[in-house]
Amino acid sequence: MIAGLALTLALSARVVPAARAQTPPDPPIATAADPKAQELSGRKLELRGMQDTIDASGDQRRKIESEIALIRTDRAKLTAALLDASGNVSDAERRIGEAEARLETLTGSEEAIQRSLTARRAVIAEVLAALQRMGRRPPPALLAAPEDMLAAIRTSMMLGSVVPEMKAEAEALAADLQDLLQLRASIAAERDGLAGDVQKLRADRLRLAALVEARQSALAAAEQALGAERNRVAELAKQAASLKDLIARMEAEVAAAARGAAEARKADEARKNAIAAPPPDGRLKTALAPFKDPGRLAPATAFIETKGLLPLPAAGSLRRSFGAPDGFGGAEKGIMIATRNEATVVSPSDGWVAFAGPYRSYGQLLIVNAGQGYYIILAGMERINVNVGQFVLAGEPVATMGDGAAKTAAAIAIGAAEPVLYVEFRKDGAAIDPGPWWVKPELQRVRG
Repeated sequence: MIAGLALTLALSARVVPAARAQTPPDPPIATAADPKAQELSGRKLELRGMQDTIDASGDQRRKIESEIALIRTDRAKLTAALLDASGNVSDAERRIGEAEARLETLTGSEEAIQRSLTARRAVIAEVLAALQRMGRRPPPALLAAPEDMLAAIRTSMMLGSVVPEMKAEAEALAADLQDLLQLRASIAAERDGLAGDVQKLRADRLRLAALVEARQSALAAAEQALGAERNRVAELAKQAASLKDLIARMEAEVAAAARGAAEARKADEARKNAIAAPPPDGRLKTALAPFKDPGRLAPATAFIETKGLLPLPAAGSLRRSFGAPDGFGGAEKGIMIATRNEATVVSPSDGWVAFAGPYRSYGQLLIVNAGQGYYIILAGMERINVNVGQFVLAGEPVATMGDGAAKTAAAIAIGAAEPVLYVEFRKDGAAIDPGPWWVKPELQRVRG
């Protein structure tokens, strides 16, 4: 309570000089038409601001379209631009998540200090009231009134017991107020930085969406039977009893998936032959940097050799690990990552799309054939932007998360309000731990 009264006195001290300052002249008396004119002026300013925003967005889109027109015919350049854009989006989403976490911590500290100040308000009021009474009836001066020595001694004893406590309260109050000011300054800085990151994220997402559209339109032009393929994929998804069965049916009965599986087998065979042959000078360099060439049409290295090199498919927080109890007496076969709304999902590895579409309670499901019997399963997205049979690169955008409104089995299992991405690795039909494959700093960051 001492803190509350001291704060009041401090505020009063600040208000007094302001009150002494020269007051501005009274505004002119408004006429009856002035409020309407002011409202009209405000609406014009608002409309002008909206028009400026639309113009800026239009200019940005035209710039992106011009960029795409230059690289549309060059697959390697288009893919490189996609990888760059998806990396920027993932970085922005990660920074925003970290800033929001810091902001939540700072806000909690501010609320704790305010609760502390409020709780001490009564004590502060009592001490200040005692000081006020002492000011009105000061202790007797011994030289002026020596006959009142007993009253002077009593007053001195009371002050001796009260002043140290009051001093401690005042020092604690001053420290709390200083902390509160620093916290508010930090909160303002975090909010400004967050607003800048959100604005950059919007621009990066706009560029990424345009690049994805350009990539898929170029591929769709070569896919004459794309509509029939999608219908067949949807039918197989209804018939498949398990993920293993779904993969087998897709690669046996859908032409695009079969082509992808054949390409994966061809790449595996070519790799075996390359291992048996004398190594060329540049092969070691390629193995050390398997994801550098954006123009590759097959994995640059075997999936087993990419342990510790793969990027996580989305920025977020790890909510459940491989092997953790699933709540039904079993163990999790994959990991669950809680993401931001509309987060970008990238392929963790090079590979061919074996399935893309809705599947049971998984939501939108994507299966990537990484070769050598390895498959990567991503589930829980709202929208997939690659086609069956398409070759994708590690880090290439393949899907977008929703806003958490549509509940998948993974989201329900952990009771999450935000979107949840489910990730599972399979080898020859059996689920395996994906942990050894992730880039270690990435996994540490997602664990928080």
